[in-house]
Amino acid sequence: MAELRWGILSTARIARHKVIPGIQRAGSCRVVAIASRDPERAREVAREAAIPTAHDSYEALLTDGDVEAVYIPLPNHLHAEWAIAAARAGKHVLCEKPLALTAADAERMIAVADAEGILLMEAFMYRLHPSWVAVRDLVASGRIGRLVAVQSWFSYYNDDPTNIRNVRAYGGGALFDIGCYNVNLSRMLFDGEPARVEASILRDPASGVDVLTSGILEFDGGGVATFTCATRAEDDQRVHIYGTDGRISIDIPFNIPPDRPTRVSVVRGGEPPVSPATEVLTFETADPYTVEAERFAAAALAGLPAPVPPADAVANLRVIERLFEAGAREAHLSG
Repeated sequence: MAELRWGILSTARIARHKVIPGIQRAGSCRVVAIASRDPERAREVAREAAIPTAHDSYEALLTDGDVEAVYIPLPNHLHAEWAIAAARAGKHVLCEKPLALTAADAERMIAVADAEGILLMEAFMYRLHPSWVAVRDLVASGRIGRLVAVQSWFSYYNDDPTNIRNVRAYGGGALFDIGCYNVNLSRMLFDGEPARVEASILRDPASGVDVLTSGILEFDGGGVATFTCATRAEDDQRVHIYGTDGRISIDIPFNIPPDRPTRVSVVRGGEPPVSPATEVLTFETADPYTVEAERFAAAALAGLPAPVPPADAVANLRVIERLFEAGAREAHLSG
């Protein structure tokens, strides 16, 4: 069986605890190398994860002839630099979200990837999970009538000033870190780009990062997505999808557990809100990172386009930029 050989560009926590195990569970993938600017750290993680080669620099990994694809979990402000370097080294690239800090940088990344003939994909692992594939099909088939509204929430608590998610220069803040999911799912479900964007943004007075952002995305045809993302609130995530004839709720929409079944509730008919007719759809256990790796590897090995085109990342960043602009405009008016 053909397999894609991966190198991991950094020993970041998400790589160690989620993505590397997910890739290693994929039958079509093998993790063959990892790199860190701290050589001892690279060797330590390589031993723990049974990765055969540890490199003492990112450059060394990119010159490793055994590596065919790289996964990049570096801080947001380094995504463009190292994705471009990897592409120029002839490696396929799966890069953590957001793909870059600006739409212009993401377009540059795509241009290099296209010129080098390699795959580039933003790592929104939730999109390819069977539960989300089913939800998209339910919406597209008209199961809940015409889609009119999407409401989503994503939050966690982190006030550590040394954490990269709280460093503005590194692309920290709620909107880049988790709000990008809210934007992505809204665009995905409405299958288009918002005509109007409004936002309210609260920033930490010391670091300047946004810690609570709420957005309104208005789509052509009368559909509206509203969301809040926060890095100073209790951990939670929810998505509610409303149509003219029903609604869909997803219990754990983004950080989908890899070790238990997933549930989606479809409400249609009955006597809502007191006694709605609810159907609970249960999906077998599936690691979203394994699914993502398998789909990416299948495309790379067959010479096919990435499962999610990188142009989607550019469109997502354009909406994020509009949200920041709208939030600044609102703050100016209220100030």
